[in-house]
Amino acid sequence: MLSRNDLPVAVIGAGPVGLAAAAHLSKQGLPVKVYEAGRSVASNLRDWGHVRVFTPWRYCIDRAAQDLLEAHGWETPEPEAFPTADELVEHYLEPLAGLPELSSSIETGARVVGISRWGADKVLSKGRETRPFMLVIETADGTRRDSARAVIDASGTWQMPNPLGAGGIAAEGEVEVADRIAYGIPDVLGRDRNLYAGRTTLVAGSGHSAANALLDLARLADVEPGTAFVWVTRGADLVRIYGGGDADQLPARGELGADVRELAESGRTALVTGFATVAIRMEDGRLIVEGMTKDGLQRLGPVDRIIAATGQRPDLSLTRELRLDLDPWLESVKALGPLIDPNEHSCGDVPPHGHRQLSHPETGFYTVGIKSYGRAPTFLLLTGYEQVRSVAAALAGDIAAADAVQLVLPETGVCTVPASSKGSASKGCCGGPAPVGVDACCVADAESKVAGKSGCGCNVAA
Repeated sequence: MLSRNDLPVAVIGAGPVGLAAAAHLSKQGLPVKVYEAGRSVASNLRDWGHVRVFTPWRYCIDRAAQDLLEAHGWETPEPEAFPTADELVEHYLEPLAGLPELSSSIETGARVVGISRWGADKVLSKGRETRPFMLVIETADGTRRDSARAVIDASGTWQMPNPLGAGGIAAEGEVEVADRIAYGIPDVLGRDRNLYAGRTTLVAGSGHSAANALLDLARLADVEPGTAFVWVTRGADLVRIYGGGDADQLPARGELGADVRELAESGRTALVTGFATVAIRMEDGRLIVEGMTKDGLQRLGPVDRIIAATGQRPDLSLTRELRLDLDPWLESVKALGPLIDPNEHSCGDVPPHGHRQLSHPETGFYTVGIKSYGRAPTFLLLTGYEQVRSVAAALAGDIAAADAVQLVLPETGVCTVPASSKGSASKGCCGGPAPVGVDACCVADAESKVAGKSGCGCNVAA
């Protein structure tokens, strides 16, 4: 076995953040091995490749990755254009993965199913940090064990959708009718068109995935007679999905919220809020969805299909034998939990953070990308890119660079707070009400940013 310091840094996931991690590690002169469970890089993005993202190209490209690509003659796409997920893969991620600096270190069709230390379960303390990591890899050729000096988990959450059941567990009957439920963002206008045209669909969720699905169904209904849909949300406050409109520094995100709001307020879709799904029943070949509301049990339907745009959660099974420090309810990195907790609010911003916040008691293990947010709903690629820049610098021993974390994210134009705190200073909002009518963000946070600072951040106790 190689000595620990001669081993590669293992990166789990070859999506945008995982490949950015590989680029930064390569820049630091560190050996790297990237494991991708899918048959090709960025396989999760391909699942929703038809969706146009609300961040323009200039927010989608990592700096170290761009430097590598441009050294090989790559031309940056139009900075202000908005790519689809498929275009991100075709014009950025595939060329990046194909570079000679990275291609030999990327293995597709390689699923990491377990991580531990060689010869030590999570109970053993003595000399733990001196033992290499052991990764259990499943491939088409069988299962093997690889060694690594450190591990960066950028595996994301896409393959772990939340169930439709409001209790976090599949609703009664949900498993039995799984063939009629799409989790995420189906291609309603493309490959999945025949499943939705001329049928009635229930869309559950109050985030951007739900908004995209609803707007696609509306477009389908314009050209396919008999197409109908109903929208249900667990919460009653839709300010997060409706967004900040013109105050959003990402105009496409603001437009998405405005469009879905107009759709609901125009009456083109029935909207049922405060609906906590508890059961799905088959009646006469169609689906009846039951949910608890403030007025008791309510039945919706019949419908033909369901789109469960109810978010994702991290897969914690592969790290069971590691010593991780996670937020008890978000399952995020613990240090980030208070900063991103949707029970408080979300300004679409988060204070700068890097290797120190992303590390665990398990020395050398880091959770990055959307998985670092656990079950929290809001994440931008820029956040992940800065995370892996800091982690790569730390692994290279450049602690000064690793600690020099800078992260400036575009504001959403909306700052949501619990209903109980509206009209009063919120400890989750740095104190004070929002500075403008659209709740652009907390006063102290906004003033700090105007002063040229990064802001006090969301969810910081006063």
